[in-house]
Parts: sequence; C-alpha cells; structure tokens
Amino acid sequence: MSTVIEQPVEARLVAAAPRMPSIPAALHYDPREPFAVRMTFPAPATLEGVDVCWTFARELLVSGLGEPVGHGDVRVRPYGYDRIVLEFHAPEGTAVVHVRAGELRRFLDSTTELVPLGLEQQHQDMDHALAELLRDAG
Repeated sequence: MSTVIEQPVEARLVAAAPRMPSIPAALHYDPREPFAVRMTFPAPATLEGVDVCWTFARELLVSGLGEPVGHGDVRVRPYGYDRIVLEFHAPEGTAVVHVRAGELRRFLDSTTELVPLGLEQQHQDMDHALAELLRDAG
C-alpha cells in the first residue's frame, strides 16, 4: 500500500482589498504518480462553488522556491523571504495565491523522503497511470 501525503496549507488570495483573505487549501502527493502534486481548494473558496484541483509537476514547486518558473497554467515564484506565489491560469481568469515558504518546504521534504528527486521513474506505477489515462479519456 502506498503512502499518500496530504498537507493543509494556508493560502492567501491576492485581491484588490488591502487584507488578503485566507483560504483553505491542501497539497497532495501520491508516490504512484511521482512527478505530480495536486493542490485543492474546497468549494466555499472557489468562484464556481465546487472543489477545484490543480495538478502540476513537483519540480515546478521545487524550482519555484528559488526562482520564477512556469510558462503555462501554473506559475510559481518566490515573494520576499517567507512567501511563495502560485498563479493558476484558466479560461475563466487567473487566481494568485501566497503560501508560506516553510509550509511548502515541509511538504516537499516529505515527498522527497518517499521519492527522492531524480528517482521518480523508479517509483512510477504504470498500471495506475494507464488506469488514470483511460478514466480521463472516458
């Protein structure tokens, strides 16, 4: 049985208001999908009123701790000493959230204890990946 890491994080939505509201979010890592992480936002925190889940490369978070990265739907960059900015781009608009760098580092440390960076290929569950592809295609 595989150990899945789930860590709640406090995300702050960047908005025009002077005080950024805090929204609940969670980071997920499943070693059966060793290259990917998921970040979920519960329905009350989204404009659509439904749970929203973004899946993107773990390496994006690792690199984003030190420099701006990403050219697609998800972009990550450091902000000051203790914050990381994550941008989520969708046809409906862009959500920009701040996450504490320490929370993100703890999450990434936990993931690398399960699957060291650079060794993801050895942990990839091809049966699970194929099942996911077939599920998404149906």
